[in-house]
Amino acid sequence: MSDAHFTVLRRHMAEVIAIHADLASNEIGKSALDERVMNALRKVPRHLFVPAPLAVYAYHDTPLPIGFDKTISQPFIVALMTDMMSIQPSDKVLEVGTGLGYQTAILAELAGRVWSIEVIEEFAGVARETLHQLGYMNVETRVGDAARGWSEHAPFDKILVTAATDDVPGPLLAQLKPGGRLVMPLGPEEMQRLTVVMKDENGRVTLQESLPARFGCLEKFS
Repeated sequence: MSDAHFTVLRRHMAEVIAIHADLASNEIGKSALDERVMNALRKVPRHLFVPAPLAVYAYHDTPLPIGFDKTISQPFIVALMTDMMSIQPSDKVLEVGTGLGYQTAILAELAGRVWSIEVIEEFAGVARETLHQLGYMNVETRVGDAARGWSEHAPFDKILVTAATDDVPGPLLAQLKPGGRLVMPLGPEEMQRLTVVMKDENGRVTLQESLPARFGCLEKFS
């Protein structure tokens, strides 16, 4: 397939996501996702962030296997979680769970700087190379214990966690700037929900739940 074919498929993917957002408007509280998020989806070449044999399926609105019993998230879920973060162009963003880097690239399109942590060394290396080749110079990645965050660059305006826990890890919450947002799936495997964790200027924390989700559990590096 040519780049022109992938461009058409990417536009179609964005159209499908827009329809899903409209259908889920009662649950997500809006009928359309932020246009900056949609533009990022139309731009980032998802087919370069999946194993080569799966590139032809990259723009289907479905998760895809990427190895180590992991998947790249469904594009609608990527779009929704990104929208829930309300990223501003000057924001410092922490991503917990780089995977092969697709979500990282979406964040890099929207934020000032992105720091991303991955527990699987093989993923981190591939993601770093792909992001570099595509010119994302505002991203830094590392291998490490994702639940501990990246304290050297804290505090962060926004934090995205692409794995689930029952409760928000304390170190991540501590690294969230007052006035910031953390988005992640919370709850046991059979009852996870996408959740916005908001910290006000006084450090008080409130949670706002959205759609049900199914993510792998947050792992520690060993």
